[in-house]
Order: sequence, then C-alpha cells, then structure tokens
Amino acid sequence: MTFVHGGRLVAQALKKHGITHTFTLCGGHIQAIYDGCLDEGIRTIDVRHEQTAGHAADGYARVTGRPGVALVTAGPGITDVVTALANAQRAGVPLVCIGGAGPQALCDMGSLQDMDTVTLMRPISKWAVRVPEVGRIKEYLDSAFRIAQAGVPGPVYLEMPLDLLMNYAEDTEPLTGVMPPPRPAGDPERIARAAELLAAAKRPSFIIGAQIRWSRDRDVVARFAEKIRAPYFLNGMARGALPHQHPCLFTRSRRQALKQSDVIFVFGTPFDFRVDYGRPGTWSEDAKVVQIDLDGAELGRNRKIDVGIHGDSGLVLQQLLDAVGSKDAMDWVSELRPIEDKAKAKMAAEIALDGDPPNPLRVCHEVGKRLGPSDIVVGDGGDFVATAAYTIPLQWPQLWMDPGPFGTLGIGPGYAMAAALARPEARTVIMYGDGSFGLHAMEFEAMARQKLPVIAVIGNDAGWTQIRRGQVQLYGAERAVATQLEHTRYEKVVEAVGGRGFYVETVDQLGPALDAAFASDVPVCVNVKIASSEFRKDAISV
Repeated sequence: MTFVHGGRLVAQALKKHGITHTFTLCGGHIQAIYDGCLDEGIRTIDVRHEQTAGHAADGYARVTGRPGVALVTAGPGITDVVTALANAQRAGVPLVCIGGAGPQALCDMGSLQDMDTVTLMRPISKWAVRVPEVGRIKEYLDSAFRIAQAGVPGPVYLEMPLDLLMNYAEDTEPLTGVMPPPRPAGDPERIARAAELLAAAKRPSFIIGAQIRWSRDRDVVARFAEKIRAPYFLNGMARGALPHQHPCLFTRSRRQALKQSDVIFVFGTPFDFRVDYGRPGTWSEDAKVVQIDLDGAELGRNRKIDVGIHGDSGLVLQQLLDAVGSKDAMDWVSELRPIEDKAKAKMAAEIALDGDPPNPLRVCHEVGKRLGPSDIVVGDGGDFVATAAYTIPLQWPQLWMDPGPFGTLGIGPGYAMAAALARPEARTVIMYGDGSFGLHAMEFEAMARQKLPVIAVIGNDAGWTQIRRGQVQLYGAERAVATQLEHTRYEKVVEAVGGRGFYVETVDQLGPALDAAFASDVPVCVNVKIASSEFRKDAISV
C-alpha cells in the first residue's frame, strides 16, 4: 500500500474496469490523470474537439460492451462534450465522462474556467456529481461504472477538481468493486401471457432494437429465429443479429407488417418517431402488442400495449423460446416476402446502373462488397447514411454504428477512432454525408498522427439533402435557404493532414479508389460525387 496522487488513483480504477484507452483534448485541470494512465498502461488518445472525445467514449462502449471514458478539462471543455453525452443518453450507451475543475478552495471565486458543471450535466446523464475527497476517487469511479451499465445504459459525469487530482492518498481498494451489470428477466406471469399470444398468433412480427447489444446473450436472436419462424426487423445496434440472407429477416416491408400483424413483439425499441409513436394508421388497430424494455417506465408510453415486460431483451427472448418451443408462421412470411422482394428489386435495379456520377445505392453497394467479417461501419450523415443503412448487408461480428434517435451529426470520427483501437484487426469505414464531414474534419489529423487507418467514404451531393428535399417541396427551389453546398474537394483536407484522398466522379473510378482505401495503412477519404436518387424521396427529416 503506497501513497499516489489522485490522477494515478483514477487510472488504477479505470484499469480495474478493463479500460485500455481514454479519449481527451488536453487541459491543465486533468493532466494528473494522463500521468496516472502512463503508469497503468492505459493509452490516452487525443482529439481536436471535446465532442469527439465524448463520441469516442460512446463508440468504445458500442464495440467493447463496456463503458468508454472521456476526459475533458474544465469550463468550455465540459460544455463542448455536452452534445456527446446527450446523444449517448438518448441512445442508451454507457460511458464515463470525467470533467476537470478549479481547486475546491477557489470554487465560486472566479478561477479559470470556473462554472457549475454538475448542474449542467444532470439532465443528460444518469448520475452527475463532484468527487468530494481524493481518498474516495476509486469508490466514486466504481459507482460510476455500475450506474452507467445498470438498467438502461447511459452516461455518467464525475467532476474532479484540480487539487483533488494533485493531492495524495493511499491506493487502497474500496469495499465494492467490479461487478457485472444487473439484467432483469421477465416476470413469469407476463412471460406466460406473451407466450400464449405468440402461440395463438397467425401473423406475428418481431422488432428488435439496440438494447440487445447490452444483453449477455446476444446470440439468442439467431437461436430464437430458427425456432420461431416469423418476420424480424432489426434496428440500431441489433443490425447483424441475423445473417442478411436469413429467410425471416426483413428490411424494406416493416410498414406493411405493422399494418397486417395480429401480434407484434417490440424489444428494446421505444414508441418514438422511428415507429410513428405506435399510432393507428401505421400500426394495425387490431394487433396485440407485447413490449419488452430495460426501462419499466417506458412500457406503454405513447400507445396502449397488451403485455409489458420489464426485462433484458436477450433473457426475455430465451424465456419466450423456452415457453413456446417453436412456432411456424412461414405462411405469413411468404405473404410478406413479395413486398420485400419488390422493394429490393427496385434497389437492385438502381445499384446496377452504370451512369456517371454513380448513384448513392451503387456507392454503398460497392463498399459493402469489400467489407471483411469483423469490419465496422459508422453512419455519420443524413440522406446518404440512411441509404447505406438499407444497402450494406451486415452480420455480427460486423457492426453498424449510428448516433441513434438524437440524430447527432459529427459522431463519425469519434466512433471510428474508438472502433479502430478496440478492433485493430478490422477495418472501420465512415459513411459520410458531405455536410457532416465538415463538423469535425480536423480529427483526421489526430487519426493520421496516432496511426488509425480509418476509411471515410463521402456521398457528395453538394447539399444537406435530407433537409433540402423537403424544403424545396414546401417552399420551392428559389426559397431553399442554407441547404446548398458545393462539390468541395474534401479529400484534399485528409491529404493535407497526413492521409490519402481520392476524388471519384465515375463508376469506373469508384472500385479502384475503394480498393486502394481498404489496402491503406493511413486514414483515407474517398470523396464521391453522387447522382441524385429517388430512393429517399418520401423520407421526412423532423
């Protein structure tokens, strides 16, 4: 037992929780933590904006399954990371953000970057608190990791003043240490009622959402689908839970399924804008609805449900499987399949077009062809990214990462840096809108300097198209304000900071540029001028 400074105590606690990397933009208030991380063998990754540090902690959690850690300095360092924490909270992703502060003795006296950050962070975190004493740093970090992962995961904020981190204390361990996050199984009576509905259903459908990522038994989705033969729709971090060629996996016919199903099971997906709030018209008025969620307060929000189960998606899937055994609804699957196939055939026809510049579906398809078995795709943008989500087939351990329902642009570099570090044997690809690339383009300098060979593919249509399309429809092209861009040579930015760049205007140029990108050992930007497409013509942006 020895005396060490507070920064070393922070690093010891992080190491105990399996943290291998932290993400930061340097600041004097938190430099003691950097020093401690050196002693504990934790790599500190520096970025060019604190928002990226927060997104990187988020991305680290999505890839590894344990909370990521962002270290941000006092005042504006903390205000800069607010968006990242808000995004993680809405997406249900665990992370720990440690914020610096001036010395406690100078609190409220006007010291450099002095402000009440704990109050600022409370609405967008599961727990926001100032650590009161150097000897309790490990205790508070253990609590932070526990709270971040319990129930619906989310961000936690710890403020650590400068004198706390610089002072010394014994490196003793707190009484309560690392423990697996608690995950509730479903109430047996409600499981039995849900099983009765499933057994009697003629047209059951399943929506499985991002909460499956935090279950200890993610593979149960595939086992369940082999025995319960019905349509499955996967969203968020559930993408890839079934092979893309699985006969029961659907991606283009959810609206029809919701209108025609007699029982709908909704796992870890809120009734928000993505499913039209569960409203009649989109959802069959006669369908029975079974909702499963880690947040018991979410059950029945926005619509009537017939069975509400507070539980872990993976555990409840296994409970249902044990209760029902098997279910053959392949007649319903076959009824829905022509609708799915028609939509996919229309996509395939556009993918096959050889016109120049290449259309967005063709670009996304060419990227998908080159993905390896554990590669990661990050979606950062609007229209082009939504196209990629439908076009690029994935199967675990491949991952798809997008911001989730908060819709934050600029997540790409942070997510990608974390993914490249957590899974160095794989390639990480950012599918970028040309608008979103501009938010954090300088992070490619951080990637090049720290040897993170991320691939950026920009769908460059010279506009904020997801917004502009509706704007033109409502007001006319002559009144479409603030949504027009230029076909800017963004790849030259990446070249200038130490990466490689390719500008693509034709289908013939696309394949060689992507091949070179996937073979590169430095960050690469493939900036593709894309044609307009009708694929997303009915999409809304609010």
